[in-house]
Amino acid sequence: MKVLLLLLLSPFQGVGASGHRDKEFRFCGDRNQTQNSSVIYEHRPANISIENTAQALIIKRPFMPSRRNSSYKYDLPPTLGRYRFCVYWFKANRTVRLAYGKQSFLLGADPSSSITHGRESQEPGRTRTNIFNVSYVFQGGKNTSLDSASEYFFPDSVPVWEQDVEEQLTALDSLIAQPLASAAGATDQRALRRKLGELEKTLAKVELEGQNQTFGKATVHATVLRVQPAQAPGHLAFASQREEGGEVHGFAVDLPSSLFVMAKGREEVVEHRVLLMDIDSQTMFQDENSSHVLGDKVVGISLVDTMVANLSDPVILTFFHDELPRNVTPLCVFWQEDTTGSSGNWDSYGCATATGRTQTDCRCNHLTYFAVLMVSSPEIAYEHRDYLSIITYVGCLISALASVCTILFLYFRSKQRDQITSMYIHMNLLGAIFLLDVTFLISEHLASSSSEAVCRAGGLFLHFSLLSCLTWMAIEGYNLYRLVIEVFNAYHDHFLLKLCLVGWGFPFFCVTLIFLASWTNYGSFSIPIYESVGGKFTHATMCWITSPLIHNVVNLGFFSLVFLFNSVMLGAMVREILRQNKKGHKLKHVLALFGLSILLGIPWALVFFSFTTGVFRLVSLYIFTIINSLQGFLIFLWYWSMVLQARKSPDHQSSSDSVKLQPNGSQSHLG
Repeated sequence: MKVLLLLLLSPFQGVGASGHRDKEFRFCGDRNQTQNSSVIYEHRPANISIENTAQALIIKRPFMPSRRNSSYKYDLPPTLGRYRFCVYWFKANRTVRLAYGKQSFLLGADPSSSITHGRESQEPGRTRTNIFNVSYVFQGGKNTSLDSASEYFFPDSVPVWEQDVEEQLTALDSLIAQPLASAAGATDQRALRRKLGELEKTLAKVELEGQNQTFGKATVHATVLRVQPAQAPGHLAFASQREEGGEVHGFAVDLPSSLFVMAKGREEVVEHRVLLMDIDSQTMFQDENSSHVLGDKVVGISLVDTMVANLSDPVILTFFHDELPRNVTPLCVFWQEDTTGSSGNWDSYGCATATGRTQTDCRCNHLTYFAVLMVSSPEIAYEHRDYLSIITYVGCLISALASVCTILFLYFRSKQRDQITSMYIHMNLLGAIFLLDVTFLISEHLASSSSEAVCRAGGLFLHFSLLSCLTWMAIEGYNLYRLVIEVFNAYHDHFLLKLCLVGWGFPFFCVTLIFLASWTNYGSFSIPIYESVGGKFTHATMCWITSPLIHNVVNLGFFSLVFLFNSVMLGAMVREILRQNKKGHKLKHVLALFGLSILLGIPWALVFFSFTTGVFRLVSLYIFTIINSLQGFLIFLWYWSMVLQARKSPDHQSSSDSVKLQPNGSQSHLG
């Protein structure tokens, strides 16, 4: 029969000895000794237990790591009969003493009683017998009687040793190294943070040999700082070891005196413990916006058993790092757990950021987990972002309407055999531009909807529209090559059908492949935007590609190929114009080159200048936004200007070379 005592026996934890040698716990009972027997004293990892058998009285408790393979055996008096025994726990020196009849044993103190081979308590053939008249006293409290039983357990009374901390750190490092499933990412993160919370509880109880101690060798490092209340300093400073090979080279913490004044009011505080968690991975702290923190470094600061907030003097946490790029701004943030069940988020409330060339100071009025968030686009003032947004929305709206008007005009135009192919290519490009403009305009509204499926569909269709636009730009380049370099008026069977299969089929194939690879590749995508006023940041959210890798490889890679090909085609057209070199046609040629540049998407190359810095970057963004948001409208203007130029020209049919550049000449190949 077993009796489980659900008691929180803090004296068994051995934390904070008071210096006196009074008994903190006593367990007493009567034992009938019917044969020669002994006392066995062994390590038990989970709790303390007292077990009685006819052959031995077995006492188990957690040992220090260096002694866990040891067992101790003591012979009891040979006289048979009933014996009164008591087990005493002395908190001051963490010793266990057994009083058995008139004999006394200091368990584990005599090395000669140590048996390092095997476990005596596990010998077969032992007969359990009950202990009678059982009672216990805890911390000078009331003497409590217990029912007779052969074994008693005292859970939650486990001292923690350094090896226990290292084992927990190793297990946590292994879990962090495992990739998180994208579908259950938030759940896995919460599980990891629970493990981190368990580690903090272990650190609060660990037996330390010195005043301060650091644990961990891989991803997670933990430092315990012990502060005696009577000797609490004006402030407490700590600096980590210098780290090489990463973005962050270390950190320093300065804790104000007000922190210890706040904790001083607590009763019966033997010592203050400050826990510093140094984590070189953001795996446990990923928010829904996939925010990036400097060097993946997260630092946790806490005062054991004390909730610290609204400090009169701030906690100063300094991160030492490489010189940061000019297009990002560091922002001190802390991790805020989400009670609704999602992963959580980074917040800057209560923290001030002071940035130097190679260090960032975070001054916060509370204790928790901190990091430096890397916020993009600080070189674009907040008002410029608003101006660019207005230009984009107005431009896309005008471009979409102009694209429809141009498509209708081209459809009802003269369908001469030498014009119809180029005309339909123009119409398909304008159709792709129309889809791109419309899907972009509604993308932000779809992102604000509560349906993830709708947002994923919107992101997929926006990507399809972008790839279709780029593909038809490439087809415009190929058509130009066919007209200028190849044989004029060459005829191909089902040529337009083949172009449509490529122009619309290739983008459809790409987005389908990306979606089938993982449906989470499309969805809500947030861009952190820094607000210079107040030092806060917001997120511009749209339905788009969630993977930056896919965006860079597919979109930028494909556009680079299209831009290179179309640039060669435009160069061939310039050569053709220079070859003609006819007077009186300069305006026509300039308009033709301008229109061809728009058709071929040459201004899209300004996107590469967004990686620059300073005023040049700002100017390039304005030009890129204006030209490309109005692409459909500019094509509309170009086409009508070429039509008017062709009608006004008295000799527009006199030269077969000059009329190649006109959209409606009898032998035109571009219109």
